[in-house]
Amino acid sequence: MEKLRIVFMGTPEFAVGILDTILKNNYEVVGVITAADKPAGRGQKIKYSAVKDYALANNLPLLQPTNLKDEGFLSELKALQANLQIVVAFRMLPKVVWEMPSLGTFNLHASLLPNYRGAAPINWSIINGETKTGVTTFFIDDKIDTGAMILSSELAIQESESAGNLHDRLMELGSHTVIDTLKLIEKGNVATIIQKEDSDIKTAYKLNKENCKIDWTKSALEINNLIRGLSPYPSSWCFFADKNEEWNVKIYEANLINEEHQYAIGSIICTKKEMKIAVKDGFIQILQLQFPGKKKMSTSELLNGISFSEEAKVH
Repeated sequence: MEKLRIVFMGTPEFAVGILDTILKNNYEVVGVITAADKPAGRGQKIKYSAVKDYALANNLPLLQPTNLKDEGFLSELKALQANLQIVVAFRMLPKVVWEMPSLGTFNLHASLLPNYRGAAPINWSIINGETKTGVTTFFIDDKIDTGAMILSSELAIQESESAGNLHDRLMELGSHTVIDTLKLIEKGNVATIIQKEDSDIKTAYKLNKENCKIDWTKSALEINNLIRGLSPYPSSWCFFADKNEEWNVKIYEANLINEEHQYAIGSIICTKKEMKIAVKDGFIQILQLQFPGKKKMSTSELLNGISFSEEAKVH
């Protein structure tokens, strides 16, 4: 059995959960690679990645290259003498990096590959109304999320689950799957499966302002799935229009109501405590939202301070 010397590469909170589990299972992590520091927020203060915060707190050797092909970085990486690299939510690696360790480089991806290759698999599995998802470990090759698969683990997506909740459950599932993968590699028992290429494969496109905007002409189910799939981050959004004013509003939580009605699509219907939006096959009941310059709040909190006319609409 070969003793593993691991370099871990990752950036967000999802990766921290995996790294923490690796350490708690007494594997040796000889180095951590994460994104360079960036200014963030209104004050443009320098913000560390979640993985950097964790690495510093646990005294792990840390590298933050801006160029993964830089000779200085490659020398530092080689000097760590890792025989295995693990990648979780980082970035595409050049061949010179992923082929460096003798036991290879594997990635944990938050989907059941080959479906949902790409940047936002957790979000798109909910947006597209999937009933199950999971995680996959695979050896990295020269394309994105296409390498030979090692292990996959599946879980059911709950009916009203948000992307935030699914993220946490997949992080836990991914932690166990990474440990199982490490045990196979340690024992030399890895049997990989080549990913099938198929025209029906679904893609986890990068999220942007356009694909996060709510299209109120879609069905109640599709709209509710979008809201769930983008909550809490980056959040779905739309315009609220009333009394010659317009607001860019983020929507974090909603319910769908399948019910016939005579309202125009996009009409805002309010009581003192409740708000619903008319769609073609029912209503979307808004539960939590955020107006510009305001904090995230429940609909009842919002309606304490603002009222809408009968002509109010979303678009």
